[in-house]
Amino acid sequence: MADDRDSIDVGAILRGLRRCADLSQRELAELAGVPKSTVARIEGGHGAGPAFQTVERLVRAAGGELTLTLPGACPPGLAGGSPLRRNDRAGEPSDELRDEAGRRYPAHLDVRQVRTLKDWPGAWWMHSYTLPQRLWPVRVPELTYDLDRVRRDERRSRERTRARVRCRRAVEGLPATSWRLLAEVPEAGPVGELRAHERSFDLLLGEDWGDRRELVLEGIVVAPGLRGLGIGRQLIGLLAKEMAVAGIRTTHAVAQAGNVEFLLACGFELAGARPSALTLDVRPPGV
Repeated sequence: MADDRDSIDVGAILRGLRRCADLSQRELAELAGVPKSTVARIEGGHGAGPAFQTVERLVRAAGGELTLTLPGACPPGLAGGSPLRRNDRAGEPSDELRDEAGRRYPAHLDVRQVRTLKDWPGAWWMHSYTLPQRLWPVRVPELTYDLDRVRRDERRSRERTRARVRCRRAVEGLPATSWRLLAEVPEAGPVGELRAHERSFDLLLGEDWGDRRELVLEGIVVAPGLRGLGIGRQLIGLLAKEMAVAGIRTTHAVAQAGNVEFLLACGFELAGARPSALTLDVRPPGV
């Protein structure tokens, strides 16, 4: 008699495959040439176990591969378990999430929590997303998802990029007092950059401060389509680590508008001094 611990949850695997392929039950059924009710029955775990040929057709239609492994030939790490496993991705919703009516969310949609009005597509009518939750004019759901496939693909692409971003300090061709930090995606190149330079207290104040060193933040840029993923925060975090290694304790910055809130969220503090903002426009002679 087979051990239940070795049984395969075909319904959960099929939901995972549909999610990766971004297919609804109806779309998968049409691709596999089976009734939609069959897909719903398998995923819901109702009735008798599905026929092997039906499972194979559904898996292949969703872009997956069905692999059978003989006893004793399991790859390392899969012994005692099923060789057919769902490839979980960071941020994917749990199969146990249900809506307010107790129904399971569509598996091909990425369900996410609504923490602010920005998270909820239904808040398009709200011009300001800064209202605290107690002042929200309507009841906002706890969970949401994107019905539009283009938006889903864009969100998934951003999340994949977030997971692949790596930050490093570039020193090639730069003087020792110039700081350039890069956020890069393998095989795609830079997607963000931070620049800063060192300043000496001795030169600034005309006194001997024991070779005290400080940084002045020149700017942080992130590719427009990837803003809001925390790439700027990663660059600030790397800057702090590099400063600790170099024995530098302070970084100064001048910012305006939303950049002020961003730097405050990264750990910067408002300075007591308030420099004046000045602009020099140079015009050609005779103009």
